[in-house]
Amino acid sequence: MTVIISDQTRDEPRGAFLAALQKRLPSVDWTIAIATGTHGPAEVSALGIPDDLLASSRIVNHDGHRGTDLVDLGITSRGTPVRLHRCAVEADLVIATGCIRPHYFAGFGAGVKAIFPGLGEAAAIRTNHALKAAPGSRAGIVDGNPCREDLIEAVDLLPCPAFLLNGICAPDGAIHAAVSGDLALAFRSGADTARSWFTVRGPSAPVVIASDVLPVTASLYQAAKIAAASVPLLQPGGILVLVAECPEGIGPKVVVNEAIFRIGILPRLPPGARIALVSGLPANEVACTLVEFAASVGDAIRDTPGEVVIVPRASQLILEATS
Repeated sequence: MTVIISDQTRDEPRGAFLAALQKRLPSVDWTIAIATGTHGPAEVSALGIPDDLLASSRIVNHDGHRGTDLVDLGITSRGTPVRLHRCAVEADLVIATGCIRPHYFAGFGAGVKAIFPGLGEAAAIRTNHALKAAPGSRAGIVDGNPCREDLIEAVDLLPCPAFLLNGICAPDGAIHAAVSGDLALAFRSGADTARSWFTVRGPSAPVVIASDVLPVTASLYQAAKIAAASVPLLQPGGILVLVAECPEGIGPKVVVNEAIFRIGILPRLPPGARIALVSGLPANEVACTLVEFAASVGDAIRDTPGEVVIVPRASQLILEATS
């Protein structure tokens, strides 16, 4: 049996998921696969895997940038090659864990995402992620979301049975409910619940200041989620100020600039709008990105008059403008 858990870029109770499953399935051989997607191998000691399972289980620290142990399952109708780690393909049972919360182009996190992109080939994942440019690939949308539908089609190629155990988060970050069972049906039920918890309506403004907590503010790569979530409240000609410390830096610059901001964030901006970053990064490093450097929030908004909307925990929200 292969149980899939998230890597350190997600704030999730991995230990609690594993402990609950261990209680129900005490006499099986465990493979614990860490869904890293395009991120590269995780720091296993930081994931909260119970010591007994860490000692007795096979741990697969997935690296989607290497071809080792990847199995080709075919191509989706949208052209995404499906290459998955064999620990999922050859398992008797796959259990996908995760937390359902808004995702800026896949609609919601969790569900099939633990399997693909979680255990997929990095290049294949980028093919799917190019669908973020499609109008329907937005937070909160499941039906009619090209990115999500492509992921579902990819995971449907998995030859073994798969089961879902997902927590449903609220904007406070805590799990307030859980769903389990069929990958599609259980996830849809969880997404419907989460949508009502996360949807917030507010006024549009020429200045939107948005932030979140770690790990979303760890790098510009992750902070793109803050930008995407906040854009619906930004007026034409306005400025979106991302407040993110970015202690881990920008991330892979080509990926951040071209695969994320160029196709996934900037096209969502209203005409004449721009993005500034207030972080711990030096100006010369931010200059290599597609966002502007700002030493402080005050500096960023000084030349943009008008109302200001502040959005804390921005990546956790599905924002809709009232004006």
